[in-house]
Amino acid sequence: MSNALNDEDKNLILSHIRDVEDFPQPGIVFKDITPLLGSTQAFNTLMDHLTERYLGYELDYIAGIDARGFIFGSVLADRLGVGFVPIRKKNKLPFTTIAQKYSLEYGFDEVEMHIDAFGEKKGAKVLLIDDLIATGGTAKAANELIKSGGADCVEVCFIIELKFLNGRSLFKDDNIYSVLKY
Repeated sequence: MSNALNDEDKNLILSHIRDVEDFPQPGIVFKDITPLLGSTQAFNTLMDHLTERYLGYELDYIAGIDARGFIFGSVLADRLGVGFVPIRKKNKLPFTTIAQKYSLEYGFDEVEMHIDAFGEKKGAKVLLIDDLIATGGTAKAANELIKSGGADCVEVCFIIELKFLNGRSLFKDDNIYSVLKY
């Protein structure tokens, strides 16, 4: 099982992540993954790495966080031959849901998942994936949602980690993997 990208693959992926200054507000440097998504070579290099990493985990599901986690999560679920579970913002799913609130800088938000997301399988092994961890609130809420749905979140995976925002600290007892760290 590979725990890290080799330098050549890492540089290829990094070369397809663009910094956008002052987005979505002044002072923020947004890590834009759209060039990565648009490059067959870079995207497949990333997905090959994740597939290799998670082959031995015997996962039942990949859960992806709305919306960019859907991209990576659904492709990875297909490659691993497991189900995909969308975790969405409040009032976006059509069936009965369970919800988890999380704090924002000014107020609260919620993520939801279908109540039957893991079928009848208690203790399903789930990988949670998203494109980026900053302060970690959304990912932590999604992780708690998976647990409250009766599944075991075996690892939380991010394509990019902004280390200086220390979002990882919210996941004291959980396994975290970040492909790239800034």
